[in-house]
Amino acid sequence: MSTFVPRRSLPPLNAVRAFEAAARLGSLKEAAVELSVTHGAVSQQIRLLEDWLGAPALFRRSVRRVVLTPAGAALLAEFGPALDRISAAVQQHRTRRDDAPSIVLHVNALATFSLRWLLRRMGAFRAEHPDIEVRLSTSNETIDALAEPFDVVIRGGPDTFPGYTSRFLFGERRLPVCSPAILDRAPLTDIRDLSRHTLLHVSSMARLWRDWLTEAGEPALRPEASLTFDHFYLTIQAAIDGLGVAMGPTALVADDLAAGRLMTPFPDISLSARSYFAYLPEARRTDPHIAVFCDWLEQQGRDLVRS
Repeated sequence: MSTFVPRRSLPPLNAVRAFEAAARLGSLKEAAVELSVTHGAVSQQIRLLEDWLGAPALFRRSVRRVVLTPAGAALLAEFGPALDRISAAVQQHRTRRDDAPSIVLHVNALATFSLRWLLRRMGAFRAEHPDIEVRLSTSNETIDALAEPFDVVIRGGPDTFPGYTSRFLFGERRLPVCSPAILDRAPLTDIRDLSRHTLLHVSSMARLWRDWLTEAGEPALRPEASLTFDHFYLTIQAAIDGLGVAMGPTALVADDLAAGRLMTPFPDISLSARSYFAYLPEARRTDPHIAVFCDWLEQQGRDLVRS
């Protein structure tokens, strides 16, 4: 006769990790850095845990720090040692030999996407999947122009390429972004205030500002000055450094917006943009390691939308 064992009632593990890191560090921002996710993703996970528990708030938030409530302190006293025990058990019982070869995935992605989004999150993927090594190269060439094959190619879409299948990752829009210092010098309360600012352009998308100003109802507006760069990541960095106002791709500036390095003076007016897709060789579409990486990319995209 078998003995009935009740099913454990466990909270979402990612929410527990986010709460424990924020509680231990006293900062949502520092927790985001440790976990290689966005500030908004940490906040979302903590709210998820609070909802799951049906308990009072776990933190009192101040300008820069978070302070545990009594409920949060009681939870940390249990969660901290439990996570330590899990970590120790995993290290003790891992069966993979240190000299065993990793699974290698060759990934090619757009340069700006890699610099502004993917690299910031690769530490989290490596921590979750230590047996999968991602070898990343960057290129802005179309897939059919690549000189060598890749397991995953990340490009805009949707597009169709012979011999490849695609997976949607996440969408994107474009809107003006600038550093807070810019707004201190010359506030942007009306579209016409842009005439007192420098507009930052990327040479490969020369019409972005013209199209946005048309959408905003000021097609004839002329800025105080203009600067043009040959890569989007240079334009975004110039905006962070206070050189002017850029047209920011929402996905690629999300971390900077969450950290306060950039602001959106006109958040209600934006341009549509191509979404991000992972393109996979048809012959590898059922590879489980490629599926793990693409599933992770999709989850990161969902976290980005929620934040």
